[in-house]
Amino acid sequence: MQPYKSKTLATWLALLGGGLGLHHFYLRGMASWVGWLHPLPTALGWLGVQRILANGQDDPLAPLLIPLGGLSLSVAMATGIFFGLMADDKWDAREHQIGHPQARSSGWGAVIGVVLCLLIGATVLMSTITYGFQRYFEVQVEEARKISQ
Repeated sequence: MQPYKSKTLATWLALLGGGLGLHHFYLRGMASWVGWLHPLPTALGWLGVQRILANGQDDPLAPLLIPLGGLSLSVAMATGIFFGLMADDKWDAREHQIGHPQARSSGWGAVIGVVLCLLIGATVLMSTITYGFQRYFEVQVEEARKISQ
């Protein structure tokens, strides 16, 4: 019989370590190809933030890197919301055999995890979109100035 996979733990792993794919590794093991898709964009986004801090707003590479990290974190938060809101019986059918001896109601832990995933995910997603549009329009204005001179 396969080990019990907690819906609450999967939600919290998506919240706390989603950028590294920890929730996928918990559910599918280290062979999870989806889990391995998370660390690289998160690391590139972190590199973009470090470049902004070191070089300022004019860094040419940071506007390409930061949205990758933001989208990776947003996807992880959306996955945490998906896990936390899934009905307990559907979770049990998806993750282990029906009637598993440890299957139980997930309780408030999953609900609190979903609320935090929603809060952090919405903040990260809106910040990523805002930053991307800001940099896009700054480049467009700069190009228009060059053309007009």
